[in-house]
Amino acid sequence: MAGVVSAATINIGSKRFTESYILGEILRQKAASAGEATATHQQGLGNTAIVLNALTSGNIDVYPEYTGTIAKEILKLDSVPSLAELNAKLAPMGLAAAVPLGFNNTYALAMRGDDARAKGIARLSDLKPHPELNLGLSQEFIGRADGWPGLKRTYELPFDTPRGLDHGLAYEAIAQRQVDAIDIYSTDAKIDKYGLAVLEDDKRYFPPYNAVLLYRADLPQRLPRTWAALTALEGRINEPAMRAMNAAAELSGKDFPSIAGEFLAQTSTGPATASAAKATSTPGNSFVAKLFGGDFGRLTLEHVSLVFLALAASIAVGIPLGVLAARHRATEHWILGATGVVQTVPALALLAILIPLTGRIGVVPAFIALALYGLLPIVRNTHAALVQVPTGMKEAARSLGLEERTILRRIELPLAAQTILAGVKTSAVIGVGTATIAAFIGAGGYGERIVTGLALNDHALMLAGALPAAALALLIDGAFRLGERSIVPAGLRLAA
Repeated sequence: MAGVVSAATINIGSKRFTESYILGEILRQKAASAGEATATHQQGLGNTAIVLNALTSGNIDVYPEYTGTIAKEILKLDSVPSLAELNAKLAPMGLAAAVPLGFNNTYALAMRGDDARAKGIARLSDLKPHPELNLGLSQEFIGRADGWPGLKRTYELPFDTPRGLDHGLAYEAIAQRQVDAIDIYSTDAKIDKYGLAVLEDDKRYFPPYNAVLLYRADLPQRLPRTWAALTALEGRINEPAMRAMNAAAELSGKDFPSIAGEFLAQTSTGPATASAAKATSTPGNSFVAKLFGGDFGRLTLEHVSLVFLALAASIAVGIPLGVLAARHRATEHWILGATGVVQTVPALALLAILIPLTGRIGVVPAFIALALYGLLPIVRNTHAALVQVPTGMKEAARSLGLEERTILRRIELPLAAQTILAGVKTSAVIGVGTATIAAFIGAGGYGERIVTGLALNDHALMLAGALPAAALALLIDGAFRLGERSIVPAGLRLAA
């Protein structure tokens, strides 16, 4: 049955950290093995809010989650009840949780081992007399209901809320002594590598975070064979095995599909063990291999398509808006002000807003966001160029009996073409950079490498995503310079 091509699809999601990537890939391969549906993996979808929105809107069908997160962050409960009670509360949302995978990945705080011993800190309560410590906490941990705010209250900690630090970079920051304590997951692979001391949660603040599948309630009925394949994972992964798989990705440079494939091959004969999950570094792990890897063509096509489709929309909307602002001064303030405000909204915030508005993740909200970001330089340049056309020239055209639309088409726009083209070029270059953020919501492109590199703290992989984006921006800039020769009349270029 594994070779049967089906019109049905199961979309699997994952968050933006190593373990979630691995579990998502395990789910994808396991679902595909049932032969009932095409399995896709929307990886690295950001924090809980984004991936949950993708689930409730139907953009994904299932993703790996943790009971503590479901209770505290999603359902806003004071404690973590049984799975049956969680499901009773998830039912009105059209969701359910099942298939305990077999390990608990709880939050914890950790310090460098030598510092912890020198200061006599072994428990979270021991932090209170040390206000001089510099904390490096992840953005999600700072904002979670079961994260920093409650932890600070429970232990009466004397620290101000620190600036957010990406989880993938936190280990390097603590190793370089830029911070003194970080939040970790208990299955993180780098705890031992960096010699960290995990502080005891002596007041039992953190609830159990047992790994389960959070899914749309109709999934078992819609795809029964696929669901049966997924339920076979129950109890198959213990904590040492999960740590070993995380280590294979973060320390040995093994790719997620290979890790998942080896795990599933081993579990076909018995429960996973740490030794079975270990993996060595794969060949072709150099920077050049990462830069021109097998995904290079796909990522390039996704990135270029997204940028130029959004640019076309920005041009189609921006130039008429610029003309309107120049021709009707009463609209000038509103049009220029609105496009300026859009530009000030952080990219991730705008993407997060667009997901519930569109009911989609991936290309659609990313396209809208990029098109909106591209408006400002086009609108402003169009407006500025048109208002600078000499009034006498326009009056002379009117005296010859030319209609306003003819004056605009034959005189104003040709005179403004060079400035408008400069705005379009700026919009395109901005779009290339901003499009990398779209990978946080599953829109693909070069940002996919950057997001994965952040999760793995893999500088080479991040650079393998950043360099092609920079090269694309330079190519676009050069292409516009050449295009200017055919669009802008030679006389106007010389005059400029």
